[in-house]
Amino acid sequence: MAKQNPLWTPSKLPTNLSRFQTHLESKIGKTFSDYQSFHSYSVSEFETFWMEWLSYSGFILHQNPSKTLEGHKEFSKSKWFPNALYNFAENLLEKGNPNQEAIVFYGEDGTIERYTYHKLKKEVIKLRNHLLSLGVTKGDRVVGLVPNAPISTIGMLATTSIGAIWASASPDFGVRGILDRFEQVYPKVLISVDAYFFKGKKISIIDKLEEVTLSLGNTPQFKETILYEFTQPITDFGNIKYPFRYQSLPSVGEEDQISYTSISFSDPVYIMFSSGTTGLPKCIVQGGGVLLNHTKELSLHCNLSKGEKLFYYTTCGWMMWNWSQSVLALGATLYQFDGNPFYPNQETLWNMVEKESIQVFGTSAKYLSVLEEENFSIKEKYKLPNLKVILSTGSPLTVSGFEYVYKNIKEDVQLSSISGGTDLNGCFALGNPNLPVYAGQIQCKGLGMDVQVFDDMGKSVVGEKGELVCPTPFPSMPLFFWNDETGSKYKSAYFETYDGIWCHGDFASITNENGVIIYGRSDATLNPGGVRIGTADIYSVVAKIPEIKDSVIIGQEYKDDVRVVLFVVLAEGLNLDNGLIKKIKEQIKNETSPRHVPSIVLTVPEIPYTVNGKKVEIAVKQTVAGLEVKNKNALANPNALDFFKNRKELLE
Repeated sequence: MAKQNPLWTPSKLPTNLSRFQTHLESKIGKTFSDYQSFHSYSVSEFETFWMEWLSYSGFILHQNPSKTLEGHKEFSKSKWFPNALYNFAENLLEKGNPNQEAIVFYGEDGTIERYTYHKLKKEVIKLRNHLLSLGVTKGDRVVGLVPNAPISTIGMLATTSIGAIWASASPDFGVRGILDRFEQVYPKVLISVDAYFFKGKKISIIDKLEEVTLSLGNTPQFKETILYEFTQPITDFGNIKYPFRYQSLPSVGEEDQISYTSISFSDPVYIMFSSGTTGLPKCIVQGGGVLLNHTKELSLHCNLSKGEKLFYYTTCGWMMWNWSQSVLALGATLYQFDGNPFYPNQETLWNMVEKESIQVFGTSAKYLSVLEEENFSIKEKYKLPNLKVILSTGSPLTVSGFEYVYKNIKEDVQLSSISGGTDLNGCFALGNPNLPVYAGQIQCKGLGMDVQVFDDMGKSVVGEKGELVCPTPFPSMPLFFWNDETGSKYKSAYFETYDGIWCHGDFASITNENGVIIYGRSDATLNPGGVRIGTADIYSVVAKIPEIKDSVIIGQEYKDDVRVVLFVVLAEGLNLDNGLIKKIKEQIKNETSPRHVPSIVLTVPEIPYTVNGKKVEIAVKQTVAGLEVKNKNALANPNALDFFKNRKELLE
């Protein structure tokens, strides 16, 4: 692979990463010549690295650990920081100055709410007192059906201050999608809003809540549904079981403080849910190591400092919500938004970024691709002088997506495509304020994350495509899966492909610049003629064809082989004729290889996505094969799958 010219190069100013590197060098008596050598040390001496970050980051402990790790000869049974005690909420609530803004919320309806660290803490105390009155204790589950708004953070902090476990879903989920998640974890309390706004409309969820609470209320441990009046005062609770109005909570005085419950790093904090497109969502249990990894990513890789501001467009059904909450542990300000990011127009989020002088802006690759398709220029109207980092995740950001950002949003900005997942609630590969940005590449492997790519023989390779793996334990690894008494589901999810080595399920490569390219999920990888091809290679070409608005690629089993099938959504008013098909195939061939060229190109009116904006290639593949997609509730537009059924062109 020829060396590229960078789209952005860093300044010579010191960064949080360079400061920590200097600190570590002084502690261990070594000097690292570049990031690559620093990263190599962080994974070869990972116990020293993580213990130093625990101390340097100011992690609040009630009792110090006896060592970094025990049992790491068996990855899946590793225990981080044995004997250490801490509280999760304390590490988020006690880092900012009391009068500094902790949360700023922008609602689609024009609402703006501001919470100082002092005000946020008082709200947490109010809810915490009520949860304690209901008998919520360490290890109990509290679930939230909440938007990305202050109530979501208040609910999580009140829950974790007690040592209880938080899990959340977005209020736009369907009833079955909500219950598929919450029923598995037997919550004691549900916190929910009455409605939410989207595309200028208020959407009530009271009817949905009736069904959800009826089901959850049938279990003996369930105590109450706490209703937060998000859009207007609630006059009718309907048939919601055990309702309580959040706004009825008594206020607290200045003398009221929190006695934070101590937990260990092996105790659960979050339950995360996988997308569940092929069955019930996995219930992934995570502990305090998540926060330690988040602060490393936010401080060192995003260069976010105390008093600065971060916004990430997310819902409470996506891991980026959990990730963004951890900015509070840096004493920074968290910006939240609920609604459609394009309502009333494409400027909605950028107006907020400029008005509020936000330093770090995060979104999905899908959001950027929509702006790119519309050729919308942000920088014509917004200068964004304080914006220093743009984050993108959810799917690989194409080369043209990188180029769009620098051409139409801002030239002097660190564009960080980041990749990891719900499983680790963090990143394996992400940005670096000390390294250049190259189109189509993730800048670097995360510190302390032993990221490698294995070929078909299980050999670590550079410059070749293969499985993304991690042979060394990391703090944000799941503690276990809920309802997996033997650990068999956990082991099969990550450790079956290579014994004792985390296999992430991404098809990837390490570049000449020591960056990372993700080509798509391994289980969606194409194998025509027995040669593995990443779907991202084809998407990057198709994204540049103006006649195509969207697409999805699958491999279809055909005559003892696999053929590549490309489904496209065309721009309005266009038809898929032979001339356009020829153009598509020739462009894919010229920019990739003959093996990437689809055997069949077909049109569909829309592409199915998860509620978090990810294409569901596997669900499309199953539908084409005549198989039932088991959990359509995980999809934002499940009816879109109907367009892939019984296509005569694919039955021949």
